[in-house]
Amino acid sequence: MHDINFSGAIIGLATILIIWFGRYLCIKGEYYFTKKIWYLFLIVGITSTAGSLLIENIVISAIVSIFGFTFLWGIHEVIEQEVRVKKGWFPKRIKKKK
Repeated sequence: MHDINFSGAIIGLATILIIWFGRYLCIKGEYYFTKKIWYLFLIVGITSTAGSLLIENIVISAIVSIFGFTFLWGIHEVIEQEVRVKKGWFPKRIKKKK
């Protein structure tokens, strides 16, 4: 009997969760911090992607790399989110007056 290799399924599930999390952060990040948060996405993306090159375990390396590239793609999404807010597709943050 052959052993079942769960590596692909683990990476696939992690990919879905990371993309969902990245999308959520784009929406909330733009809402609370405007598109200026793209610098944070750049730092996290480059750091994660570079860090994945140093990880020996292929599954963990792949997941960290996917995380990094999701944040790099998130830079575009954060900027586009501002356009979506202007179109009225997402709510605009209204600052409360003190």
